[in-house]
Amino acid sequence: MQIHWEIVKKRGNLRPMLTYSFAVEPWEREMAIPPIRISSTIPKPEESFAEFCYPGQHERAAGYSSSGRPTYELEIVSHKGKLWPQSLRLPWREDNSYPEVEESFARLRDAFERESARASRSEPLRLQGSIDCSAGRRGGMAQAVLADKFLAYAERFGRA
Repeated sequence: MQIHWEIVKKRGNLRPMLTYSFAVEPWEREMAIPPIRISSTIPKPEESFAEFCYPGQHERAAGYSSSGRPTYELEIVSHKGKLWPQSLRLPWREDNSYPEVEESFARLRDAFERESARASRSEPLRLQGSIDCSAGRRGGMAQAVLADKFLAYAERFGRA
């Protein structure tokens, strides 16, 4: 499994966009790993639908603190799900520093690896067998078949 991400911010009062995607190996899909979801440490800005944040508003307001603010959840879909790029709007920061992004994706990777290890402990199996009639039943059937043959023989030659 690989996680790819990119943060793009245009000049000015625009908030950056985090775009990320996952690449899951075929053998990982074949293990039917369930969806993995974690609460990240990536803060969700107020009015995250807005692509901009003006000076003095929301995360740019004097005395603003991101502690206690909602964070994004990150998810890797199940083995049946479609993998497509996802996007999140990040809060505007003067220094353009977002260390929680890499930290959160590392936590998501660790959660996926734990689930992958759990799934791989379930060993593959191919079990085949067959069961014949028991000796007692076979003996009873042999007597009935032999009796039928004698009767058929007697009928065939008894008429001649």
